[in-house]
Amino acid sequence: MDTKKEELSTDSITHIVRESWNEIGKIYATNRNVRKMDRELYKFKSLIPSFGNILDVGSGAGVPVAKFLVENNFHVVGIDISDTMLELAAKNVPQAVFRKMDMLNIEFPENSFDGLVCVYAIFHLPRSTHQTIFVQFFRVLSPNGILLLNTGVFGSEGFSRFFDVPMFWSSHLPEETLVQVKTVGFDIISEGVLNRGGESQYWIFARKPK
Repeated sequence: MDTKKEELSTDSITHIVRESWNEIGKIYATNRNVRKMDRELYKFKSLIPSFGNILDVGSGAGVPVAKFLVENNFHVVGIDISDTMLELAAKNVPQAVFRKMDMLNIEFPENSFDGLVCVYAIFHLPRSTHQTIFVQFFRVLSPNGILLLNTGVFGSEGFSRFFDVPMFWSSHLPEETLVQVKTVGFDIISEGVLNRGGESQYWIFARKPK
């Protein structure tokens, strides 16, 4: 990974990430291993009340997260910044609602959702913004709401080529991510580095206190 950010603003990074996903969204969705997080989705399902409202942050093409959740009778709203991904998601999961929205500015009222999933997404924003995003997650979750999150395992930041387009990656070390999630008020259910589909990410299940 090229660790140089070239002093780009968050808005500039978001623009690059959005345009890259618009370009590669279809081929990425076709090649993605959609079964690699089955265990995490089943665990999440077990923690959410029946017919609960779920926010899928960085919903991508809607598969596997939104598709799994609607098939298990949850009400799902997905948000993403990529028009390509939103179009794919609407076709793949017509039972869900998808909206163009940045996770740095989640436009839903407090206590709107029983669960929130953000996987393979937050590491496309600068790590300096991550705690602000966790505050957003806490705000929109209802008391006793469940967070499922993953991020990278290395304390690094920069661009690399991904499906032959520029892509931004940024993560704290897991221990720092854990501190930030706790600091905004979440109770930790479980956390750890897991290998899924030949890749290692840092996973957290957390709960907003009653």
